[in-house]
Amino acid sequence: MLTLTEQKVIDRIDGMADEMLGFLRDLVRIPTVNPPGENYVDCARLIGDRLKSFGYRVEYVEPEGAPENTSRYPRLNVIGHLEGRQPGPTLHFNGHLDVVPAGAGWTVDPFEGVVRDGKIYGRGVTDQKAGIAASIFAVEAIRREGIRLRGSVEQSATVDEESGGLAGVGYLSQAGYFNRDRIDYVIITEPLNHDRICLGHRGVYWFGVDIHGKSAHGSMPFLGVSAIDAMARLIDRIDRELKPRLNRRVTAMPVEPPEARAATINVNSISGGQAADGMQTPCVADLCSAIFDRRFLIEEDLDGVRREIVELIEELRLEDPVWNWKLNDLLVVHPTMTDPRAELVRQAAAAIEQTVGTRPPLIASPGTYDQKHFARIAGIEQCIAYGPGLLDLAHQADEFCRIDHLIAAGKAMALTTMRLLDGC
Repeated sequence: MLTLTEQKVIDRIDGMADEMLGFLRDLVRIPTVNPPGENYVDCARLIGDRLKSFGYRVEYVEPEGAPENTSRYPRLNVIGHLEGRQPGPTLHFNGHLDVVPAGAGWTVDPFEGVVRDGKIYGRGVTDQKAGIAASIFAVEAIRREGIRLRGSVEQSATVDEESGGLAGVGYLSQAGYFNRDRIDYVIITEPLNHDRICLGHRGVYWFGVDIHGKSAHGSMPFLGVSAIDAMARLIDRIDRELKPRLNRRVTAMPVEPPEARAATINVNSISGGQAADGMQTPCVADLCSAIFDRRFLIEEDLDGVRREIVELIEELRLEDPVWNWKLNDLLVVHPTMTDPRAELVRQAAAAIEQTVGTRPPLIASPGTYDQKHFARIAGIEQCIAYGPGLLDLAHQADEFCRIDHLIAAGKAMALTTMRLLDGC
């Protein structure tokens, strides 16, 4: 049962629906495409200006020393702070302002914010600019009702989540802007569906393998050692031996979809020999490189994951010792999951049940997002992902967000905020 004050906030959000939708359309119309990282400054300023008008103290943070931050494609993060009426807990809402390239197959302009049949279309509208709009207007509804929260609220819009978040949440956590001494709760407004709560994600180990063979004339390949042939044997061994082993390892984390509860490995890219679009000469390829994407479980440890790869390659090389290899670590993201009994999870679940109408499943993500930085670098234990938008639509052509989901998520965020921060 909602209190009278809570019902007034819910009604206020209904009355702000057009304003919220208009702000979301403004966000979509700024094509913050990553790569390469276009128009970040314009989008950060738009969000910062709106936060200032809603009473926040606003700070812009450029990631100093980040290689991604260039004069042509500058990175800019924005953080807004809304002070509580007395020292109390701090709830931080975070969303990323970058979107993936639009790609082909659209039936509407991907950067126009077309509204049709109860939906708003656009690249990044689900992943995840709708989440940014929902969290900002959720807290603004509380403020417009004259409610003073005991604790503080922060809103951040950060860069480069789609490419790892190193210049965004990663940098801000490393530099001390985000830390557990100041922030108690974090809600990342990722689109895991508006009726679910995401507690965390699996781990990632990206690695490269370079195989060195011996060059020879293509008419006499028996005088050389083809690195491409060796790589083909490695990939075949991974398919026949490693993948079945990984498929038998299933995590206890509630990863969705269920097929992603097993450990996996995928060949991300492969290159060898001469460039396919260049002039060809008859040569045995003496170098072949591949990049692999290994998703590992919270029950696995990184040393074991890496050792398993090394042992497989070494076994193969012993059978054919005329080639050499090198393993290159490219990216490591450890698995993370918030305790489902945590206060943030309990309050958010109750709020979603009262606004959406169903008890939200507690899930984990098959892929990673910026919770990795909040948990591992900032040390913030109570962190969830919750926001409007259907996960399956992320990065798709004709990406859309249902407007009723946008409004419902805003209501759930508002109730969660009031209950965590003791609104009166």
